[in-house]
Amino acid sequence: MVSPESKKWTDRFPELLPVSQGKTVTWLNPHRRNSSELDHLPISRHDMDQAAALWDRFAPYLAKAFPELKNTGGIIESELREIPHMKARLEAYYKSEVSGRLFLKCDHNLPVVGSIKARGGIFEVLHYAEELALQNGLIQEGDNYEIFDDERFKSFFSQYTIGVGSTGNLGLSIGVISAKLGFDVYVYMSSDAKEWKKNLLRQKGAKVLEFEGDFSEAIDNGRRSTNANPKGYFVDDENSKYLFLGYSVAALRLKDQLDAQGIVVDADHPLFVYSPCGVGGSPGGVAYGLREVFGDHVHSFFVEPTHAPAVLIGLITGAMADICVQDIGLDNHTEADGLAVGRPSAFASAINDLTISGEYTIEDDELFRLLFMLHESEGIHVEPSATAGFPGPQNIARTGFVDKLGVHPDNITHIVWSTGGALVPKENMEQYVARGRALVEVDFQ
Repeated sequence: MVSPESKKWTDRFPELLPVSQGKTVTWLNPHRRNSSELDHLPISRHDMDQAAALWDRFAPYLAKAFPELKNTGGIIESELREIPHMKARLEAYYKSEVSGRLFLKCDHNLPVVGSIKARGGIFEVLHYAEELALQNGLIQEGDNYEIFDDERFKSFFSQYTIGVGSTGNLGLSIGVISAKLGFDVYVYMSSDAKEWKKNLLRQKGAKVLEFEGDFSEAIDNGRRSTNANPKGYFVDDENSKYLFLGYSVAALRLKDQLDAQGIVVDADHPLFVYSPCGVGGSPGGVAYGLREVFGDHVHSFFVEPTHAPAVLIGLITGAMADICVQDIGLDNHTEADGLAVGRPSAFASAINDLTISGEYTIEDDELFRLLFMLHESEGIHVEPSATAGFPGPQNIARTGFVDKLGVHPDNITHIVWSTGGALVPKENMEQYVARGRALVEVDFQ
C-alpha cells in the first residue's frame, strides 16, 4: 500500500517511483557545476590545504601513539592497487567490458581503524584537541606534537567529553582516537551496528550506548546528551565541516599515487571514482577534494543500498536533509551497516549536489556476490558495503555518459573506493565469503 506521503513525492518527482519501489536505478546529476562555478561553496582549497597541514603537524604524535604508523612517519594512507583479475571477473559476470584500467583504493586497509572513517573521524578529533591545547596554553606554534602523548595531556583531555552517533566505522574512528588522547568518549550506536564493532569499541575504552531505532535516532540522542554537557563536543556526521575536510585530503594523497604510477588525468584521460555512500560525508569530502585537484576531469559516483538511498532522494528532490527514506516508503534496512542511513548530511548534500556526476543503487545480495568475487580473484577481504563501487564502470557505461563526454573509453581510469574491512573478525569474514559464494553458485546453476 503506497502511503499518501510517498505518493506526494513520487507524483512531483516521477524518477523517484522506481527508487521508492526498492529497484536498482542509475541517476546522472543534472545539477553538477563546472569547477569555475564552485567558488561560492562553504569550504575552499585553502581550507583543504590547512587540513593537510594539520595532519602533518600531528604525524609525530600518531607515529608515537600507534606503533602501526611508525614506518609511515605517522601518515594514515592506503594503497592504490590495480585489480586486473577482478576486472576480468566483473566482465564475465556482467557480460560487458570494463574499458580502461580498474583500481582499488584500499581504505579497507587504512591503519588504526581499518576504514575510510579514519580520514574524517580522526581528523576532527585532532582538530578539537589542538584547539583545546592552544586555548589552554598547553602548546604553542612550532611545538613537536609528540607531546600530545604525554600523561599531562591525557589528564587534561579527560575532563572533556566527545560524543558521536554511528552505525559502526565512524564510531570506531572517533572512539579509538578520543580514548587514546584521553577524552571521555561516548558512541551512540543504532540497531544496525554490528556486535563486533560495539565490542571492539568497548575494548578501546569507549562507552557504547545502544538504541533500537536507526541511525537518525542514535545521532539525535547523542547530539542532545553531548551538547547538554558544557565540556561536551559532538562529532555531527549530519552536519560536520571538519569531517568533510578530513576526507578531502585524500585527494591530495591520491594525486601523488597516480603521479607515481604515471597515470595522467586530463580532458582526454578522465578519472571515474565510485564510492559507497551513507550520509554523504566521506564520499562527498573525497569528491570535493578531487574536484579541487583535478577540476572537471574527475567524475565521482556514489552508491547506496536500494533500501537506504538517503543522499539520492535528497539530491533528486532538492529537499536534501529535509527528506528521509521512510518518506517514500522505504525501511532503511540493509546488511551494509555503514550505509544504513535514512537521512543525508545537510552540510555535505549542499556541496555534493554541485560536485558529483551521479549515483546508482545496489541490492544487498549483490554486495555479497562482489565480496566473494574480490576474495576469489584478488585475495582481498572487505566489508560488504565496501564492494558497492564495483558495478560502477558498467552501470555508467550503459547510460551513454561516456559518449557524451567525447572521450575514448579505454582512456578512463576507474577507481573503486573500498571503505572498510581490515578489522572484521575472521569468523565474520568467513561468513560473508560463504554467503557470497552461495549466491554466486545459485546464479550459475
